[in-house]
Amino acid sequence: MELSIIITSYKNPELLKVCIDSIKRNVGLPDLEIIVSDSATEEKTELMMQDQYPEIRFLSSEKNIGFGGTVNRGLEAAKGKYILILNGDVIIKKDAVEKLLAYIKNDPGVGIVAPQLLNFNETFQPSTFRFYAPLTIVYRRTFLGKLWFAKKHLDSFLMNDFDHQDVREVDWVMGSALMASREAIKKVGAMDSRFRLYFEDTDWCRRFWECGYKVVYFPEARMYHYHGRGSAGKGVLNSLLSNKLTWIHIASAIKYFMKYAGKPLPKHN
Repeated sequence: MELSIIITSYKNPELLKVCIDSIKRNVGLPDLEIIVSDSATEEKTELMMQDQYPEIRFLSSEKNIGFGGTVNRGLEAAKGKYILILNGDVIIKKDAVEKLLAYIKNDPGVGIVAPQLLNFNETFQPSTFRFYAPLTIVYRRTFLGKLWFAKKHLDSFLMNDFDHQDVREVDWVMGSALMASREAIKKVGAMDSRFRLYFEDTDWCRRFWECGYKVVYFPEARMYHYHGRGSAGKGVLNSLLSNKLTWIHIASAIKYFMKYAGKPLPKHN
């Protein structure tokens, strides 16, 4: 099996259906399997998969096992030499998967390659980042982010200093859409299950770099992503008091910084 596509899903069968249909319509590879790894599975999702996509392997879970959990279950089931991980809210554009596969096969030093993500209105969606510093969280979650020095820091974090039409090695990419080689995953390991939501992709990319693999942003392949800002509030106080996802994000950040305390950042071009 050349390629396994793992779709991670959580309580949104409508978008999941659009994602699957876009793969069937726009991916022409003959040696391909699709796996849907679902978290906190609802009856309507399970019935949809049974009735409309019986040929797709469906991994259900009664509990919410988090993003990393759904990815890791998919990795255990996947048979492909290369693995494409997609959120269920991603829509594939024509030839995007083929372009990612050709790129990663051409360079064994690449561990992860990721497409350019677009909003549904065709506008660019940031998906490449520099590694977090503790201040990054502070600036993104408080009023301090409006100050000039914080904006400069966040511009660097968001990599606003390069043309996102260029292929480039990056610190980390959003886990919504990325392709990795099985050989690299064997050396790096699965996603860290301690992160329930957020920072799984940051941590995974960092570990790829530490194992000597490149993480590459490849904008010649493009996909749509319905990116909800679930953990962003209208203000820091409102966000902290009312938004559970904000607390999860902060908790994951603490775990991340504790894990890498005192360790140097990986170096690359």
